[in-house]
Amino acid sequence: MATRHQARTAVVGLLYAYDLGNENIAKFSDEILEEDKIRNKQREFSHQLFNGTIENLEIIDEEIKKHLKEWDYDAVGKVEKAILRLGAYEILVAKTDRAIIINEAVELAKALADDKSPRFINGVLDAIGK
Repeated sequence: MATRHQARTAVVGLLYAYDLGNENIAKFSDEILEEDKIRNKQREFSHQLFNGTIENLEIIDEEIKKHLKEWDYDAVGKVEKAILRLGAYEILVAKTDRAIIINEAVELAKALADDKSPRFINGVLDAIGK
């Protein structure tokens, strides 16, 4: 059975594809989640995360932009943006415990992004959570 971490990893992939312009990715999400062996409750969890993030994208992006300091939002990498969007959704909308979400986001960044990303993502999500 897939873990919530694996479900979040898959959602980052879906958000990444969405950001690249594949706005129809939701139609293929079940197939993508099945490939990653994300089923049952974790698939439902993945759909909630993905759909919730997309439905609240404007609010999430505005909140991220507020906390970027000297960064230009358009210069943020697509993978980092996907991780930030998911983390911000879980903190702001789903009201998941901030420490858990920041830890998850940092772990996702370590696995999927470059060496400086975990620290960057930690700082932005910590600021959003306060």
